[in-house]
Amino acid sequence: MKMPFFASFIIFIILVSYEISKSRKNSRKIRQTYWDRENAANSTRRKPLDNLNYITIPFDSLPMDTLKDNSQIMEYHETLHHLADAPIVNFTGLSNTDLKLEYGAPNIDLLTRYDQSYTTLVRTLQQWAKQLYDAGHIREAEQILEFSMSTGTDVSGSYRLLANIYAAEGKNDKIAELMEQAQALKSASRNIIVRILQEFGQ
Repeated sequence: MKMPFFASFIIFIILVSYEISKSRKNSRKIRQTYWDRENAANSTRRKPLDNLNYITIPFDSLPMDTLKDNSQIMEYHETLHHLADAPIVNFTGLSNTDLKLEYGAPNIDLLTRYDQSYTTLVRTLQQWAKQLYDAGHIREAEQILEFSMSTGTDVSGSYRLLANIYAAEGKNDKIAELMEQAQALKSASRNIIVRILQEFGQ
């Protein structure tokens, strides 16, 4: 009775050792691929940035007059005006290595600032829209969120709030459009956003 057990134990040990060895080889391969790309990225020369998808804040079509004397709303406005003075670009889903390979290593600090401005933009838009929504200015919140969507935002709260508005207005086709946009995101938040929209029957 002991021999079959012993033989099974030996086979188990061999299989475990094989899987560990395979895992280590895969890890080494992944690390090597990463460093090969990183070395290539660091050697990429500066490229022109004229063709980037720069974002312009459309102040004329945003509800700038709604609750404009509210201190918190004023802060959001100030942030947006400050952002408008510098380039804003959405690089969601792209790593620094990706950016260096595409646009050149010397541009990485500049591109990082552009992306940080974008992150600040969509977070500010979400906060602004939420405050207006809570104050009963639904249409105005919808305007803000639709602009945010047009920039490719991956702020889950913006999708939830806009889907709530669309659901209340009976705009199921608009919720379906949000789902399509969410499914195309290259963001870590993609699956969370998709699950949120699925709550609305899409």
